[in-house]
Amino acid sequence: MPVFDYGQQEVEHLIRRDKKLGEAIKRIGRLEREVIPDLFTALINSIVSQQISSKAALTVWNRLQNKLGDINARTIYEASPDVIQECGLSIRKVGYMKGIAEAVLQNELDLSALSHLPDQEIIVQLSQLKGVGVWTAEMLLIFSLQRPDVVSWGDQGIRRGMMNLYGLETLAKADFDRYRQRYSPYGSVASLYLWELARQN
Repeated sequence: MPVFDYGQQEVEHLIRRDKKLGEAIKRIGRLEREVIPDLFTALINSIVSQQISSKAALTVWNRLQNKLGDINARTIYEASPDVIQECGLSIRKVGYMKGIAEAVLQNELDLSALSHLPDQEIIVQLSQLKGVGVWTAEMLLIFSLQRPDVVSWGDQGIRRGMMNLYGLETLAKADFDRYRQRYSPYGSVASLYLWELARQN
């Protein structure tokens, strides 16, 4: 699987802009987080992963791949709901997946065109889909489209990572925004390290 691509330029910028984050980056070293370049596959994967542990999500995802082979709009649309449910998915999630597949096949949703739009426009369009909220859209920006400057207020792990990094008991939105501005234009790399910092405590 490919991993989120970043290099020395991003790292040096973050080290220069934020001393505490810089120290953490030097201590942790390079991070490798897998990405799913195909946006449809990434969308389905994100729905599978909602509200369950990473381990459980991987199990369900592997079952789905074993049942359907290639995960694309046609295979999801044509599979019977029962077959998808047998992989460990709720009927609600199956409905979301079917709805997205149908939108793609009927040309109501052009995923290839999305990749040319600004981040905020992608978030607006994706979050109109049933089963896809702002947080899910932001995760797709990072882990599918590899957009460079995404730091999600809606992500508990990122907020926890910031609190651990700066020794905070609480995190106000204004402080979050200040840090996010400091990381820009390489917020996505900062996010990778904030998740790692959240896990370390």
